[in-house]
Amino acid sequence: MELKNSEHYNDQTPYEAHKNIRKEEQLEAARMRTISALVSALKQVADLAGFEIVGRVVLMDKDSGRIFR
Repeated sequence: MELKNSEHYNDQTPYEAHKNIRKEEQLEAARMRTISALVSALKQVADLAGFEIVGRVVLMDKDSGRIFR
């Protein structure tokens, strides 16, 4: 990422913005990995108990309120 503007002065703004976007993307990817592991664990627990999950599992994040379908 270029740290200098068109006049060749240091400009941290685009760099910081890009860094924040990457951080958000990494957090979202981590959240999706967590959800994937959770659904897998739920299926395994249901299987051990002699059941099968046949419908869609809907999860809601308690912190953000976001719903994952």
